[in-house]
Amino acid sequence: MNEPKIRVLIAKPGLDGHDRGAKVVARALRDAGMEVIYTGLRQTPEMIADAALQEDVDVVGLSILSGAHMTLIPRVLELIRANQQEHVKVFVGGIIPNEDIPALLQLGVVKVYGPGTVTDEIIRDIRAQLSSSEFSEK
Repeated sequence: MNEPKIRVLIAKPGLDGHDRGAKVVARALRDAGMEVIYTGLRQTPEMIADAALQEDVDVVGLSILSGAHMTLIPRVLELIRANQQEHVKVFVGGIIPNEDIPALLQLGVVKVYGPGTVTDEIIRDIRAQLSSSEFSEK
């Protein structure tokens, strides 16, 4: 029996216009057999949460380089929960100061990746998070 494909939404919240890293991650996830939806640049938290709901994703990956992570990420998490998508795992990548990482994890972010993270690590982490019974019962 085939396992369901992991559905991942990659989003660039805020006004940051640099998306090379997000595209590299999106391609690596796709090459690893995941279904990837890339929302493009300058997405609001509302747009991201709506796309996550409409696309019925398992994972949301947020790429932030603008420094607005402590405003944008909590709002995305709040909206995803409001959509009753508590099962959705949220990962963050970009320029996130080390002192902000514990607060993001406390809010519900699964993991924060910095520049130079090997894409194989991201793939392993996503698969590990979704190997639990909650993914197979979705």
